Amino acid sequence: MKNSLKYLPLFALATILFGACQNDKPPSYLAVEGETMGTYYKVTYLDSQMRDFKGPIDSLLAAVNQEISTYEPNSTVTQFNQAKDEFALGLSYEDYSKCVADPLACRGLKNRHFLANFLIARVANQRTSGNFDPTVMPLVNYWGFGYTPHKGVTAVDSLKIDSLMQYVGFEKVDLLEHNGRAVLKKSSPGVQLDFGGTGQGYGIDIVAELLELNGINNYLVDVGGECRARGHNAKGEWWTIGINTPTPESKITDFTRIVELKNLSVSTSGNYRNFHELDGQKYSHFISPFTGFPEKSTLHSASVFGKDCLLPDALATGFMVMGLDKAYALASQLEGIEALFIYSDENGKLQVKQTPGVEKFLK
Repeated sequence: MKNSLKYLPLFALATILFGACQNDKPPSYLAVEGETMGTYYKVTYLDSQMRDFKGPIDSLLAAVNQEISTYEPNSTVTQFNQAKDEFALGLSYEDYSKCVADPLACRGLKNRHFLANFLIARVANQRTSGNFDPTVMPLVNYWGFGYTPHKGVTAVDSLKIDSLMQYVGFEKVDLLEHNGRAVLKKSSPGVQLDFGGTGQGYGIDIVAELLELNGINNYLVDVGGECRARGHNAKGEWWTIGINTPTPESKITDFTRIVELKNLSVSTSGNYRNFHELDGQKYSHFISPFTGFPEKSTLHSASVFGKDCLLPDALATGFMVMGLDKAYALASQLEGIEALFIYSDENGKLQVKQTPGVEKFLK
């Protein structure tokens, strides 16, 4: 799974450099920026009232972090991870059921942010046939990419990995109804959740929601290189982003493709900057929920486009675990989703493969 620096350890690096957004502040537009989830955020928007949304945005992202960050000792996800068997969500089963239809429409509910990430993670888990799985948290920690100290393994212990596999599998978390209340039940105390594959995408969507509730229709929200755009920039053009060239030596401005976000969101995951090395072998932070080992493939990055950013964020992670062929086949079938993949051919040269709909985004 991908992770951020502080919030979910290497999450930010995996996207800052692969999907860096070009959103320099236009003269007639406003821009606010700051830090969140171990990376940066920048929001550029047009507001005739010239309102400064930095305070509300910072407060909102802090609230999100308090629910889904494994680095916060009292966050909702930390409390779930530390629970022995059952974890009460603090809301009625009826309210939970309403959120299932639209994870982003749970305003006013306790643990709203946790719930939205949990629900979309379940959707992504089903659509990727289990390749995206937030229960890999124990394995993410073992390989040195989690909330435990960031230290690569010095020797691979297959027995240890096998022992941790008993905690992996989204089916090990059930949603139950107890006296009209929603309760999550764990099959074992060792089952944990990692929202590293959804957190930034969700943060983007929740900030965009704040803007739209305040009548903002032209904006670009960028969190660590993942973006959501609506309307146009100051030139009256579509917002433009670059898909980074996935090589260790590439700079933020080294782009393989330039894309126009026509009322779209994009999330990019990649495996070429976030890894540990042991005996000459590189181990990426994309952990297979089926083997317990970091996934190895010729796929270097996956950029996923959709209306909102939350699902593309999760799918980008799942695609990296699936590998090129399976990921491309699935992306071609999913309604409202397009994807661009950068991979190495048999000669080691970088190649691009994209679903048909991506062509109309290319600049």
